[in-house]
Amino acid sequence: MRSLVLILMFASSVKAEIVYDVRFALANNNLALGDSLVQQYRTQRGVTPEMIEALSWLGRGALAANQLDKAESYAEQTQQLVQQELKKHPLDSEEHLPLALGAAIETESQVMNARGERAQALGYLRKELALYRSTSIRARIQKNINLLDLVGKPAPALDEREYLGPKPPTMLSLLGKPVLLFFWAHWCGDCKLERRDISQIRREFADKGLVILAPTQRYGYVAGGQDASPQDELKYIDEIRHRYYLDLIDVPAPVSEEDGKLYGASTTPTLVLVDRRGIVRMYHPGRMPIEELRQAVHAVL
Repeated sequence: MRSLVLILMFASSVKAEIVYDVRFALANNNLALGDSLVQQYRTQRGVTPEMIEALSWLGRGALAANQLDKAESYAEQTQQLVQQELKKHPLDSEEHLPLALGAAIETESQVMNARGERAQALGYLRKELALYRSTSIRARIQKNINLLDLVGKPAPALDEREYLGPKPPTMLSLLGKPVLLFFWAHWCGDCKLERRDISQIRREFADKGLVILAPTQRYGYVAGGQDASPQDELKYIDEIRHRYYLDLIDVPAPVSEEDGKLYGASTTPTLVLVDRRGIVRMYHPGRMPIEELRQAVHAVL
């Protein structure tokens, strides 16, 4: 315990950031220390957006430890503090509040689902989606809805009006073929790693009819977080494709923010597997081990 505290003190001296410190504590499975850090920060500096985001991380940490009551309490506290901040300025006026609120909503819904209250979780998420549809957390809320409710449902159509690479086929035209959607982002390191597995899966299953589409979107910036015009960012995305995704360069890449919102691709990569009837059979935010992906593709073939 003493050594962890010393490490945390050093980390804080390098980067005096409550979110960083709490995440460090949680990475060491020390929820109590994370809670103590938040309370100490709040006593010294009051409620700030950074403190609220740190509090939301405690909710995620408690959920990961299967401490559902604590996770629910942290999530509720986070949402109450966010609502107080929203009386002063909009949600997306700074970076910490949307992260905090999105995490709290996610935690709350996952607690409900863990208690066997799936219908209540879906109702709660849909209510929150209606409230925050016009904000940056829309995709994150939709992701959690999709995790509970997309598998077994028809795959939503993609917006193919803008794209890189070959012209994308419509989802309707792909009925009769299994489809793997690989949502990626130009800034995403995990997407570049996942690309190797996607390429391998393509080599193994393309002759059995598997079709791969690689939807992406603009984020408003390019390398180094530099602001970019839509056209400049599109050019940059294509440069990234040619630099890191050459073995998928002939895979159609629809470019649409709406696709990301509809499929809840707030986490990249996000993998969606659709069967020959156009029904979603797998929805997976984040990297996926190739063996699991291979088994999922086998199942739809």
